[in-house]
Amino acid sequence: MYGIQEVDAQTLHEWIEAGQKVKLIDVRTPGEVAQGVIKGYEFVPMHLIPMTPIELDDGEKLVIYCRSGARSAQVCMFLAQQGIEAYNLRGGIISWASAGLPVAAPEPSKMAG
Repeated sequence: MYGIQEVDAQTLHEWIEAGQKVKLIDVRTPGEVAQGVIKGYEFVPMHLIPMTPIELDDGEKLVIYCRSGARSAQVCMFLAQQGIEAYNLRGGIISWASAGLPVAAPEPSKMAG
């Protein structure tokens, strides 16, 4: 989509299960995040992405997700313009949940975004 890198839910799950270093950033609204998250996420609302430094460990993959994949694709395009390589979760958390993958309750400490 839009010439950016994408990852599907099953491949992302395989990366996580295999122990690959993955940084997940959820760019949805607080209300959406309250409905469930992918375990290990960081919450950075989309509008705060330009003001939030993105730091990655060596070999760590950056995956951005939202509800359906549209907003996260926009974030990936923005990050690409900043020279930051990121993957968009194709279909967002909807595709993750539809694949039967686990959706967790958000951690209250991460909801301050």
